[in-house]
Amino acid sequence: MYIHLGRDVSLKVADIIGIFDMETSTVSKDTRSFLKKCEENNLVTNVSDDLPKCFVLSRYNGEIQLFVSAISSSTLKKRTTRFTNRQRSKTIAQ
Repeated sequence: MYIHLGRDVSLKVADIIGIFDMETSTVSKDTRSFLKKCEENNLVTNVSDDLPKCFVLSRYNGEIQLFVSAISSSTLKKRTTRFTNRQRSKTIAQ
C-alpha cells in the first residue's frame, strides 16, 4: 500500500519510519538540528507548494529521506492506520 504525500510523491507504508507534526515537533532544539542536518545533506524533499504541516522520515530507494508535506500528520496517520488494520484483518482471517 502506498500513501500519497503531495505532488506526485507516494511512499510505501512499510518504508515510513515516522510521521511528525511540524508545529509540535520543531519546538525541540534537537529536532531542528536534525532537520537542518538533513537539509545540508540534501535529504529533504518538499512535496508541496503550501505551508508545511508535517514531515515524513522514510527509507526511500534504500536511503533515508525526509519529505515535507502540506498534508497534516493526523491525516497521514489515519491513512497508514487504515492500511495496517486491513493487513492485520487479512492475517487474522487466514
